[in-house]
Amino acid sequence: MIGDGMGLTQITAGMYTQRAPIQLESFPVIGLHKSYASDNLVTDSAAGATAFSCGIKTYNGAIGVDEDSTAKVTILELAEKNGLATGLLSTSSITHATPASFIAHAARRSYMEEIATYFLETEIDFFMGGGKAYFDQRESDDRNLYRELKQKGYQISSYFDQDFDNLTIKKNNNFAYFTANKEPLPKAQGRDYLPYATRSAARFLSQKGAEKGFFLMVEGSQIDWGGHANNLDYVLSEFRDFDAAIQEVLDFARRDGETLVIVTADHETGGLAINPGSTRDSLVAAFTSTYHTAAIIPVFAYGPGAEAFRGIYENTAIFDKMRKAYGF
Repeated sequence: MIGDGMGLTQITAGMYTQRAPIQLESFPVIGLHKSYASDNLVTDSAAGATAFSCGIKTYNGAIGVDEDSTAKVTILELAEKNGLATGLLSTSSITHATPASFIAHAARRSYMEEIATYFLETEIDFFMGGGKAYFDQRESDDRNLYRELKQKGYQISSYFDQDFDNLTIKKNNNFAYFTANKEPLPKAQGRDYLPYATRSAARFLSQKGAEKGFFLMVEGSQIDWGGHANNLDYVLSEFRDFDAAIQEVLDFARRDGETLVIVTADHETGGLAINPGSTRDSLVAAFTSTYHTAAIIPVFAYGPGAEAFRGIYENTAIFDKMRKAYGF
C-alpha cells in the first residue's frame, strides 16, 4: 500500500551500460520497454520522453504533444495539480528534449525559447540545468524569464554568480539554478554537480512535499552524447557520474521508505556492443551507429509499487504505472 507521503523519482539517460558499483540486488524489479515512436521504429529523446511523461506514442521531435501537435497533460503537471512538489534536473540544457517533455508542449524540440516559457506556467519547485540564454538572452521576444522567475518568488541563480555547492537553498521558496548559458560541459571537462544536486533536490522536494509527496526527474543527458560521438571514454565518464546520482537516490529511498525509484532511458545510442576479450576493468567495445537504435530498454525499479514495472511493455506504460502508483 502506498501512502500519501510517497515520492516518485525517475532517472533517465540516453543509453544504459552496466558498471559494478550499482548492484543488481539494489533493484529487485527489472523490466523492459519498447521505445519506438509513432512515426519511426527508432525514437528520438523528444518522442521517447513524451511517452514517459504523457503516456502517448508521438512523432520524433514532439514535446508533450500528440501526433496532431495537441498538448497532452504530463505526469509533472498531474503532480502539480494534485499538490505534490515537483522537480527537473539535467546535465543538458533544462529546455532539452527530455526535461522539456515533462513540462512543456511544443511541436518541435528545437523551439527552445518557446519551451522556456512553460517554466513560468507551472509552479515547479526545483529545476536545474543549462540553457540560461533561452531565458534571459532571447531572440524571439523581449521577455526576461530569469527576471520573471525572480519576481515570481524563485530563489534563482547560476554558475555565473556562485557555485551550486556554496548555495543555501531556502526551503520556503521555489528554486532554479542554471549550470551553463546553453549546454553544460562534459563531466571529463569539469562538470561535477549531478550527484550532489540529486541529493539536494530529493531532500528539498521531500521537505516541500512532506504532506503529499513529490515527483523528480533526473537525467544523465550526456551519456547519449558520448554514444553519438562513438566515444567510449565519454560514455563511461558520464555513466559514472549518473551512477553516483543513482546511488544518492537509492540512499535517500532506503532511508525514506516511501519513495519509488525508476531508472530507465529514452533509447539506446550508438549500438554499443561489448565484444569478446572484455573484462569488468577493460572493455573491447564497438559502435554500429552514430544515432539511436531500436534496442529494447531496461527498466529498474525499487521501492513501493516497484512490482508494476516487471515484464515487457510499451514505453507509454511507464506513464500509466507512475500515475497508478500515485493514485491519480
